[in-house]
Amino acid sequence: MFSMKEFDLQEFNKKRNLVKEVFEKSAGSKVEVAGWVHQSRALGKINFIILRDISGKIQVTGVKDEVEEKIFKLMDSITRESVIYVRGEIKISKQAPGGKEIVPEEIIILANAEELPIDVSDFSKTELPKRLDYRFLDLHRKRIQAIFKVQSTIMQAYREFMINEGGIEAQFPSIIGSSSEGGTDLFEAKYFEKKVFLSQSCQLYKQMLACSMEKVFTIFTVWRAEKHNTIRHLNEARQLDYEQAFADEFVVMEVLGRCVQYIIKKVLEINKEELDLLGIKLKIPETKYLTFAEVAEIMKKHKIHVGKDDLSGESEKKLGELFPDTVVFVHDWPLSGKPFYIMPKGENLSCGFDAIYQGMEITSGGQRVHLPELLIERLKIKKLNPNDFKSYIDSFRFGAPPHAGWGMGLERITMLILGLNNIREAVLFPRDRDRLTP
Repeated sequence: MFSMKEFDLQEFNKKRNLVKEVFEKSAGSKVEVAGWVHQSRALGKINFIILRDISGKIQVTGVKDEVEEKIFKLMDSITRESVIYVRGEIKISKQAPGGKEIVPEEIIILANAEELPIDVSDFSKTELPKRLDYRFLDLHRKRIQAIFKVQSTIMQAYREFMINEGGIEAQFPSIIGSSSEGGTDLFEAKYFEKKVFLSQSCQLYKQMLACSMEKVFTIFTVWRAEKHNTIRHLNEARQLDYEQAFADEFVVMEVLGRCVQYIIKKVLEINKEELDLLGIKLKIPETKYLTFAEVAEIMKKHKIHVGKDDLSGESEKKLGELFPDTVVFVHDWPLSGKPFYIMPKGENLSCGFDAIYQGMEITSGGQRVHLPELLIERLKIKKLNPNDFKSYIDSFRFGAPPHAGWGMGLERITMLILGLNNIREAVLFPRDRDRLTP
């Protein structure tokens, strides 16, 4: 039986050639590659393996009587998605994908794959729930890898943009003693002798930090205990959060617009291959500003319902149709539709906003209440106990400037950039009402 001790990983890593590097070498060159068996075929006296690594695919061709008999027989028996090491010589071949192939001089099976429970072809016919049951195997597919390569670019671009803006990256607690936003749908946990909750937002903490360090950002995991089961919601998600001192909602809306544009520009530059594979035609979006009242009037003309203090999914979708490739900022939001920490604007309006992109909300934000007495008043109006927010309120008693910010869902923006039908496609290992594994 093969032992990993027989295969020196340290030595291999010194000599390893990625598949894309093999195509850059001349015929007759010796190479060492490793990866997954993407496909295999046996045509009598010729055995073919398509080997795949993170950089691409290459054909390994064994002709009977031209390679060792044990290698020829091994090629005929290796199962799909098994992990193999191949040492061999590059040969020019017009029939091989990419025009080059490897003639094997040694093949070692590093891990044998059992019978596959799902279709792992690039155009898999397996339904999403079963694919998610075997997500670790679903991730072998190039189309799925493409999604998370793009998502990686989104996170890196967000960090780059925020650092260029002068932002300070921070991390905040995930365990809290009371609701961050006033809702009741929280996941409870036991914390020694106390009852605590998983954080539904880093809102309160990023405000505290912005009041001393001015511009702060984070990528923060949030938990929402809503009992929904939709294609656009998750119970565990990641947020790209930003908060800025000496700013109102219009200042941070402008920052958000440029941030989304920067992210999409980077995706276009870095992920051209992934966008082509997924069939996505992406454009850097424009920005547009509308009041909530103006949106309500537009929807009235199209006979689409808008709530008293919130936009319906149908109205968001219509905004996407009317203003394609545009981040639409809907501001002057009704005060009753925003959390207690959003600054009032007159009697009925707030300094809150939502941002709609590709027919769906990607962000909520606004100017925050930084005045302790007003904050207490707003908490009481929302039927919340100010005593539960004492440390938060007290943080504004010692020189807190006006400030504003927003939070943008990582999975939501990934879903919309790539035109995915279900937000679970944009999560490595989704957590929703029914799923806790893998």
